[in-house]
Amino acid sequence: NNCFKNGVLPVVLPKETVDMLMREADEAGGRPFTIDLEKQEILRPTGNAPVPFEVDPFRRQCLLEGLDDIGLTMQKSTAIDGFEDGQKMREPWLYGTAA
Repeated sequence: NNCFKNGVLPVVLPKETVDMLMREADEAGGRPFTIDLEKQEILRPTGNAPVPFEVDPFRRQCLLEGLDDIGLTMQKSTAIDGFEDGQKMREPWLYGTAA
């Protein structure tokens, strides 16, 4: 989903929950809601019980660590380097060198 690639957390909630949160937003006098991604909860400005939400564990971890596709790839740089070194030995013509 493009939201995750742009660091945006899409939260899907039942209509009844969204309606309740909208009412609370009107009553909150500008006080903000807080999203606790670690606990997967929406903290309400009224102090009422937090609203839980679900998010894919992999996507959650990427958001918490600020990782995009490039960051995820860079985490594997040692494995990538090892693969390339082996490939250079097995298939040197791919790198413009002779065996």
